Amino acid sequence: MSEALNTPFTHKHIALGAKMAPFAGYNMPISYTGINLEHAAVRNNAGVFDVSHMGEFILRGPDALDLIQRVTTNDASVLEDGKAQYSCLPNTTGGIVDDLLVYCVEKNKVYMLVVNASNIEKDWNWISSYNTKGVEMHNISPKTALLAVQGPKAAKIIQTLTSMDVLNMPYYSFAKGEMLGIDNVLISATGYTGAGGVEIYFEDINDNANKIWDAIFEAGAADGIQPIGLGARDTLRLEMGFCLYGNDIDDTTSPMEAGLGWITKFTKDFTNKESLLAQKINGVSKKLVGFEMIDRGIPRHYYEIKDAAGKLIGSVTSGTQAPSLGKAIGMGYVATEFSKVGSEIYIDIRNTLVKAQVVKFPFK
Repeated sequence: MSEALNTPFTHKHIALGAKMAPFAGYNMPISYTGINLEHAAVRNNAGVFDVSHMGEFILRGPDALDLIQRVTTNDASVLEDGKAQYSCLPNTTGGIVDDLLVYCVEKNKVYMLVVNASNIEKDWNWISSYNTKGVEMHNISPKTALLAVQGPKAAKIIQTLTSMDVLNMPYYSFAKGEMLGIDNVLISATGYTGAGGVEIYFEDINDNANKIWDAIFEAGAADGIQPIGLGARDTLRLEMGFCLYGNDIDDTTSPMEAGLGWITKFTKDFTNKESLLAQKINGVSKKLVGFEMIDRGIPRHYYEIKDAAGKLIGSVTSGTQAPSLGKAIGMGYVATEFSKVGSEIYIDIRNTLVKAQVVKFPFK
């Protein structure tokens, strides 16, 4: 196992006393003051996440859109300059290579794809294998720093540091410009928390990382801004019912099973379209659902889901005690007949069947 890589902010996390652990090959902060406190900071005020481990690819040229259309499920042709969309890369066997964001920098010419940290090489190779028309591809991940500033006060704080109009930026829109005298900064109204806020992409050159980090914390001090680790990132996304690759979606789960039909557009050609269309028409045998525990117990990844008689009907993909909700929640795949909201299911926790109920996303 090779040694974990550092992000441009690793020294900041260590100086702040963060609990560190390797994640997707990087030395990452799991928590600083504790997951519940950090979670509350994002829901109520603002928090800063170092997500520089994520992958970024630039696709450039007259056939860039054509390549994106062929490898993703969503319709990227609707994107105008300054707009982004959530999408996924389907594989040829009914599963998902990765989920990603597609940014339209210059329509029909320049796009940025943002992929999961653990899948950078896998996604690069996958997209490259479909690049039959000579689209210029650049993996800018190693030189790109990324901070997510999330929470109801995040946009207000960032607005003080740039002339770009952050406060009026619609969800899934972005702008490129100058911040703190640093050029080529991309600020997007996106995030993985459901708490509002922005994500800030910039080049890791000169002293940009320190400059931007320090300025954000100074600007947000009066609003109680906090550094946030990957632990709270997970509880925040789980409360929203956002999928985590490797848990809730993977190489074996289809977009239809995962409830991602809304990002699967059959108006264009893409990898494995026919079999996914057949699933849409004929239905699927299992579905990803959200559930809350009725009886006491915390569901965990891989726990079995059973019916009242103890028959296996699925498995848990994500679970936690939800800090904002004060109850245990989870996500998991169940046989389709148990996927209706209100269905009673049982989580097998250490050989005890613990009652739960299927609910709608986001959790309330």
